Amino acid sequence: MMKTITEYYSDPDFTVLKVPHWRANYYKFLSVSLWGAIPSNLQRRLSSWYSSLYDKPFSKRIIKPYIRLNYSDKDYLSKFKPPHGKKDFESFQDFFIREFKELPKYKSTHVWPCEGLLCEERKIKDLKLVKVKSDVRSVATVFGLNDSDIPENYTFTNVFLHNKNYHRIHAPVSGTITRIQHIPGDLLVLRPWIYKENPSLPAFRNERFNIDITDNTNKVWHLSIVGGPAVGTIELAHGVAVGKTVCKLQELSLFYLGSTCCMAAPTAPRYHRANTFVEMGTPY
Repeated sequence: MMKTITEYYSDPDFTVLKVPHWRANYYKFLSVSLWGAIPSNLQRRLSSWYSSLYDKPFSKRIIKPYIRLNYSDKDYLSKFKPPHGKKDFESFQDFFIREFKELPKYKSTHVWPCEGLLCEERKIKDLKLVKVKSDVRSVATVFGLNDSDIPENYTFTNVFLHNKNYHRIHAPVSGTITRIQHIPGDLLVLRPWIYKENPSLPAFRNERFNIDITDNTNKVWHLSIVGGPAVGTIELAHGVAVGKTVCKLQELSLFYLGSTCCMAAPTAPRYHRANTFVEMGTPY
């Protein structure tokens, strides 16, 4: 297991598979060349159908054994409550989109917007171009922007959210929402260890919501909320709209199964580097 410098509040760590190159290439072939060749709208319909199984009442029976298998904290669920004001977790999907009873509290002005494995962390100027189908694209493509829109000294991060992780995305900083963009796309497999040369490859192709937050120093924080297979919906939180002010840790969106969150930020993470785990709300 990999650990971060913080004492875990929500038990975000999981086993990162050490996949040999030949097997990673095989999985990449299945994801990109086979599944990726299916029309995007059909991928979404199949994913929506699959994810709907976790909305069924019988699926709530999975919750307790899933917790025993995946969390070291026996009282893990005590930190959370059912979504949408429900009294009980009525399905596994309810557990998947669980809400914190109380958000983590840190005084830092910049925090992580989600929890999971920080699988990439580099300066924008150091990122390689990525070939997507017949196009060559820069990291600005992830955010639906041109190269000149993101300064080269910004830092790009990609946090992979495992199925066990908390799946709501929160504002990393207080400010004003200055752009929201929805990009329809594919739903490639997200697991970064099968894309050894570029763990962020799916973010260049997959369906995503891009949200820009301009902070009180007039710096823009670019977020890209990326879906994957079995993602029935990426849902923006109530009140999230262009021109609205947001407070640090205010909820921005949630995933109904599977996700990755990319960010281009005006400052680099102070305490985390690639291949460590981050927690939502901890100092960035």
